[in-house]
Amino acid sequence: MTHSRREFLKQTANISAVSTLGLTAACGADQTATAETSNEVSQPTPIKWPVTEGPDTPKMCYWIGRNADEASLRNYKQIGVDYAAMGGPSMPWKRDDLQSIIDRFAAQDMKVILMMIGGFPNTIYGREGRDQEIEQVQDSLRAAGAVGIPIVEYNFYAHRLMEGYHLVEGRGGAGYTGFDYGPVKDLPADPEVGEHRAEDLWANLTYFLEAVIPVAEAAGVRMAVHPNDPPIPVSHGSDQILGTFEDWKRLVDIVDSPANGMTFDCGVTRETGADPVEVCRYLGERDRINHVHFRNVLVDRPYEKYVEVFPDNGQVNMFAVMQQLVSMGYNYGLYPEHERALDHDRKAGMNPYYPGGGGFTGITYNVAYARAMMQAALSLPENLK
Repeated sequence: MTHSRREFLKQTANISAVSTLGLTAACGADQTATAETSNEVSQPTPIKWPVTEGPDTPKMCYWIGRNADEASLRNYKQIGVDYAAMGGPSMPWKRDDLQSIIDRFAAQDMKVILMMIGGFPNTIYGREGRDQEIEQVQDSLRAAGAVGIPIVEYNFYAHRLMEGYHLVEGRGGAGYTGFDYGPVKDLPADPEVGEHRAEDLWANLTYFLEAVIPVAEAAGVRMAVHPNDPPIPVSHGSDQILGTFEDWKRLVDIVDSPANGMTFDCGVTRETGADPVEVCRYLGERDRINHVHFRNVLVDRPYEKYVEVFPDNGQVNMFAVMQQLVSMGYNYGLYPEHERALDHDRKAGMNPYYPGGGGFTGITYNVAYARAMMQAALSLPENLK
């Protein structure tokens, strides 16, 4: 059977009309006319572009050294990073020292959204001298609140098993970061650290939180503990107490306060075998997400063997995670971390912290990907303001 050109164009027009109706409905438009009654189709709610961060959205941030020079800060501004996370100075933090850091970043129109605090091993291990350390943490929280730093991040693990990381060659020769627990799970304890049991560490963490969270609340600061990464059960003979979803639930119940929160890391969450969207929802509904690490991973065996990959080719549904964050009104830092190693950065002689870690080209990729996810989520009809 043959058809004339006129008949073909007529059929094509009909298909186009049906497709338009279907697309309009899928976009959530109020369909007030049908093909049988009208040739007019109502349009979806218009979206004003560009879609940017606002008071009630996540804030795109990156880890930038507090002593970064003006040229480095310009590089981050050029790729759309307006917020900085960084390691803080030695304890106790002083208001004037923090203000000088904030002012230098503000000169490049950047805000410091998070500082990490550390240097309290006696507190973690329950040793003599922990009360003096805790007092320094309290003074630091007061200083952070006085200069408007909203989030203070910290770690609380007896030992971190860095020996399990190794380089994995990824697509096109890019560097991925692999982890394998098997060859390193029985490494002996560090003589300076010793071996520590889980319930002792939980008692130490409880002592710490009960002392510092009220101070953080009074200062207008939220604390965010990073989960154990890698989330293995034992490192150099010491139990790891923040490596499972059940651990995170226990943590946020110790002191009932939004100031007692977590860094939600969707990569670490997937490494444990848990559902990142479910965990995000649980913590978010309780207002316990005070920082976000946004990265992806391929898991072979939960907790024990996995590979950190690009944000677009892992097992975490990154858009679903972003949708969950946006729908809950999460409005603190979102850090698209662990950039992958690319040849363009290798030529610059980079020195990554992790095997397979990258440089500024990889950072640019991660930021662009995360911003696209955020703009898409903010553009959904249910999230339009």
